[in-house]
Amino acid sequence: MDRVLVTGIEPFDGDAINPSWQVAQALAGEQVAGAEVVVRQLVCVLGLSNQQLIAAVEELRPKVVICLGLAGGRGEISIERVAINLIDARIPDNAGKQPIDIPVVEGGPVGYFSTLPVKAIVHNLRQSGIPAAVSHTAGTYNCNQLFYALSHHIASHNLAIKGGFIHIPYSHELAVNHPGKPSMALATMVAAVRSIVHTALTVGEDLTVTGGALH
Repeated sequence: MDRVLVTGIEPFDGDAINPSWQVAQALAGEQVAGAEVVVRQLVCVLGLSNQQLIAAVEELRPKVVICLGLAGGRGEISIERVAINLIDARIPDNAGKQPIDIPVVEGGPVGYFSTLPVKAIVHNLRQSGIPAAVSHTAGTYNCNQLFYALSHHIASHNLAIKGGFIHIPYSHELAVNHPGKPSMALATMVAAVRSIVHTALTVGEDLTVTGGALH
């Protein structure tokens, strides 16, 4: 049976939970479009989380890789389109490191586009009543590092893997500690990622519709 790898990240920046891992856990063992969902938790330690991710890809040889991360302050499911070869940490990671202006991969390309059908994913989520949008920045912290490392591994090894990064909002439970920030029900985010997995497995060519932004 084909496998889909879904990853979440451990709590960071003083939070006790990270909904990206809670969503991944909720999908563990499910079968979607004939594939089994396998999940892994990644650390929030720059230079280590990417190694964990690549090790999981090499171990499981999945057909699709969906990396999840938390983007507190965003109010919709963000389908990341571009990974850049830059780490510029706004805050220290969970090992106390705060690298500034270094590449994810020395000598690697400036960036990579997601190999997920990002616009079809957004379309299907919106059709299901779930707020979603194409995002053109995955930040310059752990999430972008994972996205770039995954993309570089796929490209440099010429792998037939669809892979990309999805940012999710605060859950209601976590938003209690972040007053004024938007949030989304955990069950809605689980349904969203289930839909994303299904779209990634079943859509061969992405939609030609606008997903651009003015700013």
